[in-house]
Amino acid sequence: MSDVECVGSESTVKDCKSQRWGAENCGHHQDAGVICSGVQLVGRSHCSGRVELLHKETRHTVCSTTFDQQDAEVVCRQLGCGAPVEVLGAAAFGEGEGQMWSEEIQCGGNETQIQLCPTSPINHNCSHKHDVGLVCKDPVKLVDGGSRCSGRVEVYHEAEWGTVCDAYWDQVDTAVVCKQLDCGDAVDSLSDAHFGVGAGRVLMAEVGCVGWETRLKSCSRKRLGEHTCLPKDSVGVICSEHRAPRLVNGSHQCSGRVEVEHGNTWGTVCTFGWQDAEVVCRQLDCGTPVEVLGAAAFGEGEGQVWSEEIQCGGNETHIQLCPTSPMNHNCSHDEDVGLLCSGYTDARLANGSESCSGRVELKYLGEWGTVCDASWDMRASSVLCHQLKCGSAVAVVGAEWFGEGSGSIWPDVFVCEGNETGLLRCGISSWRRAACSHRQDAGVICSGSSLSQYNGTVRLSGERQCEGAVEVYVSQRWRRVMLESWNQSVASVVCRQLACGSAVRFFGSTDTEGDGCVSGIHCSGRETHLGSCSFPQILNCTSSQQVTIVCSGPQPVKLTGSGGDCAGRLEVLHNGSWGTVCDDSWDMQDAQVVCRQLHCGTALSAKVPASVPPGDLPIWLSEVNCTGDETSLWECPPAEWGRHDCSHKEDVQVMCSEFIQLRQNTERHGPCKGVIELYYNDTWGHICFSDMNKNTGSVICHQLGCGGFIKTLSQTAINTKRLSPPQCRKHDTHLEQCKPFQWDTACRKVADLECKDTGTETNVPIIDKESVKECPVSPELRLVGGPTRCSGRVEVLLQGEWGTVCDDSWDKSDAQVVCRQLDCGEPVDEGGEQGPFGRGGGPIWLDEVNCTGHEHHLWECCRAPLNQSDCIHKEDAWVTCTGPPPPTTCPPVTSGRTTGPPCEPAGLPVSPAAAATLGLLLLLLLGSLAVLVGQNRALRRALSKRKHVELSEAVYEELDLRLTTAGSSRGRHRGIDYDDVGAESEE
Repeated sequence: MSDVECVGSESTVKDCKSQRWGAENCGHHQDAGVICSGVQLVGRSHCSGRVELLHKETRHTVCSTTFDQQDAEVVCRQLGCGAPVEVLGAAAFGEGEGQMWSEEIQCGGNETQIQLCPTSPINHNCSHKHDVGLVCKDPVKLVDGGSRCSGRVEVYHEAEWGTVCDAYWDQVDTAVVCKQLDCGDAVDSLSDAHFGVGAGRVLMAEVGCVGWETRLKSCSRKRLGEHTCLPKDSVGVICSEHRAPRLVNGSHQCSGRVEVEHGNTWGTVCTFGWQDAEVVCRQLDCGTPVEVLGAAAFGEGEGQVWSEEIQCGGNETHIQLCPTSPMNHNCSHDEDVGLLCSGYTDARLANGSESCSGRVELKYLGEWGTVCDASWDMRASSVLCHQLKCGSAVAVVGAEWFGEGSGSIWPDVFVCEGNETGLLRCGISSWRRAACSHRQDAGVICSGSSLSQYNGTVRLSGERQCEGAVEVYVSQRWRRVMLESWNQSVASVVCRQLACGSAVRFFGSTDTEGDGCVSGIHCSGRETHLGSCSFPQILNCTSSQQVTIVCSGPQPVKLTGSGGDCAGRLEVLHNGSWGTVCDDSWDMQDAQVVCRQLHCGTALSAKVPASVPPGDLPIWLSEVNCTGDETSLWECPPAEWGRHDCSHKEDVQVMCSEFIQLRQNTERHGPCKGVIELYYNDTWGHICFSDMNKNTGSVICHQLGCGGFIKTLSQTAINTKRLSPPQCRKHDTHLEQCKPFQWDTACRKVADLECKDTGTETNVPIIDKESVKECPVSPELRLVGGPTRCSGRVEVLLQGEWGTVCDDSWDKSDAQVVCRQLDCGEPVDEGGEQGPFGRGGGPIWLDEVNCTGHEHHLWECCRAPLNQSDCIHKEDAWVTCTGPPPPTTCPPVTSGRTTGPPCEPAGLPVSPAAAATLGLLLLLLLGSLAVLVGQNRALRRALSKRKHVELSEAVYEELDLRLTTAGSSRGRHRGIDYDDVGAESEE
């Protein structure tokens, strides 16, 4: 054979194009030879994927524990793929099938083939979960297109990456690139640096592939120096296997509706698991998943809903590497999946003398920022130290140790158990407090730092993290502390240094274990580390008592029941259980300390603007007596836990200036459209239209339980206070995180915000008014558990599910709207907690409902965001209405004369005006009757005097007619008739 031209898909060489058999002009000095590779990379491209070895016509995967950098160098060299870039374990390119290679490969790194490397038996079992993957420096890659199968074409030549010119580039050239990268077929070729110009030179131009080539370097081309192309002429391609995710319609780039691009078409997904979420968040550089949401939580998408189910293992670097399978059911856009990623991707300790101590800085959405020491604790510090391979946390310190940071201060709280492998494995909750300045930047000292041996390092020897015997590191030894010089100020510093809240109490013990003791530590109480206090005196331990301390632990105080963190019923944590505080001796000084401790501004004398029910927890404290200068409730003169003579109706409620409540007046426009009203510093007001930006609008829409921000219109402000819109950042999720809040007297226009309604399509088509037959209706409403349909527990139907309404702020005006909507008359009674109609189930859809009483539907009232309640079902609202107007009890009308009294509607309600009119008519009729009776008696006396025994028939007819007209039934009832007249005249 000669002139053989194979495409690559042939099963035998004789199937390839060639000269006819025997028609060759070659000599044996030109005999062809091949070396068959015993290795391949499966999953991404020729130069990137899962390592598989061929042995006796069987493919074997390789365990990651038996494969190192030297082995990788040999494999990449053997495949013609340059140097290794990365060795990946944990089946990064998916789990293989069949057998695992049973020997450990031990290459030196200089071999030309993997078969030449020595091996040794493996002394442990390995599964496909540990299949090793390898990324070599493929001489071709696609960049900035969202996946490895889409982007700017770049080639590697002589240790340099560069671009390819778009001159004469066509779909045949694209097909070769897609084939080389194992990316399927060509979809599109894009010129003029569609994916950006890149950083390198143009290394290749005027490429001319025929189509049978498997590598771009096999095509004809011009090299560097042989063309005049510029970087702006870079070519880009899209292959059919391109799959890239994005998150749409969220409050920031790491939250939103999940959409995946196949080729060049975007579509939504409806089946999506936690492992899929891990891959998407990782690929988008958005950290770890926080929540996967269904039911079109970020609005309904458009176009296709992908008919394949994504089945990621969770370790893949790109969603394109995840296997898929056909779905056995159809999905619609109301099932579109949404995803919230943490946004945090990296952490470090900055500005320390070494990497294991410093100011805590986290990378969020690509930006480094600090954290506030009030939202950072010892558990999070320990996890961070482990993540940085710095041992465990020794101390949490303030900005005086490692300086103040710059830029953003991240508002989230990391809720760690302490045993997580990294900070991103901890739960994350929004801090939602007043802004923290860089003066409160948190710092951490890990045990791997030389500072851990610094004088003043402290630890507690006890069963619990935040209580035990105090030990201080002084002069290279751990030493106990004598009770005689100890006070509340020093105790506060110890608890703060250990991120254990505030000092609750301290006492002495006679335990003499330990290597020496110290005494004479003096602190002001504001330090963050004992090393900043006076140097102690070193003593021999005697029989004197030594200090044992009890700290409150993190978050020992909270305000509940108002829908916000800065107002509500005061609850304190004691012995692992929450309880309330009695209002005996409670005053503004006590409230001031609580607001300061919670970073909620100053205490207000106003009542909490919501109906907060009494607690059902233990009453832990009474007779609290703060001066107002303390930084926490625990620094006030101590009261004995659990000693009181109070009931829950005396539970303390606190209102702080930083309490914020948000609502939208939707009466005119319907759900998610209307003027924004904000409660701040004890006053309701409107947000000004000026300076309202997309970030702030997005946060408000999100907090209202609506979809994404659409637009802001303006309305004229009338007799209301106005507030300048706070400036939110793209990563903020609650208005409390935005600053500043300032009243604005010059503002004349207020914001009328339009958000996407999560219960409707996000893009509503324009409809001709002539074609509209009826108005959209509000969600269904019913009363459940009562004897009739007009009394019972209030329930609304939303998103296909019945749910209840919380009784917070529930009053007669709200009940009036419910009765009107159900055509049930007027409200008789209303209430909430422990009502007579039982507890509901399912979601608590509405909270803080605030009707004026004039609305036609409950949906038109102001309310808190949907399904965002701090209530439980024992607080379900209920209503009893008078009931609809009942049917009349009149008998059928028949011909002839009736003998009974006139028929009246049963139970017909009569207004006061109507009753007065009827009374007046009745008096007139009685007056007429009295006149006729008087005339009758006068006539009879006159006739008697004239001795007229027989009366004229005409007179009787007239009397009968008048009496019958005036009230014949009444006259007969009283016995006044002809016989009576005759009898009376005979007297």
